Amino acid sequence: MTPNPEVDRLTGTTESFTHDDVVAYFMRNFEDDTRHDFLILDLPSRIIGESVINEIDTGTRSANFRIAIFDSKNLGKGVGTWAVQQTVDYAFSELHLHRLSLDVFSFNPRAKHVYEKAGFIQEGILRDAAIDPADGSYADIVLMSILEDEWQKRHLLQRV
Repeated sequence: MTPNPEVDRLTGTTESFTHDDVVAYFMRNFEDDTRHDFLILDLPSRIIGESVINEIDTGTRSANFRIAIFDSKNLGKGVGTWAVQQTVDYAFSELHLHRLSLDVFSFNPRAKHVYEKAGFIQEGILRDAAIDPADGSYADIVLMSILEDEWQKRHLLQRV
C-alpha cells in the first residue's frame, strides 16, 4: 500500500510497511486477546482502513480505540463515521466494556467531530504533546472516552 501523507499526518504514522510487515502484524494480532482488529472494506472488497479495539483490560473492562482510513480519497464519505459506530457498538454489546477511550490530534477536527457524533466526550488535553508534521508546530492531544451507560442511553435513543 502506498503511503498517504495526509493520512500519515492525521494518524501519527511515521513508518512505511511492506506487504510482509502488514501480514505478519495481522497474524500476530490473531493470537492477542487484548485486542480486536477489524478491516474496513469498500464494495469491491478492497481494504481501505482498519478499526481497532486494543489494550483491553478485563479487570477494569476498559480498552483503547483507534481507526485509520488508509487513503485520503476515502475520507469525508461517511465510512469513518459508520466504522466508529459499529466498533463502539461491538465494544459495549459484545465485549461488555465499561469504558472505551481514544486520543486524537488537535489538528484533526474532522475525526474529533466523528468521535463526538458516536458519543465520545472530551475529558482532557495533553497540551503541546505532539508536533504537526505539516508545519512543525506543536499540537495538543485530545483525550476522549465513552462509558457503558452513555452508550446504552444513545443506543436506546437510536432504536426509538
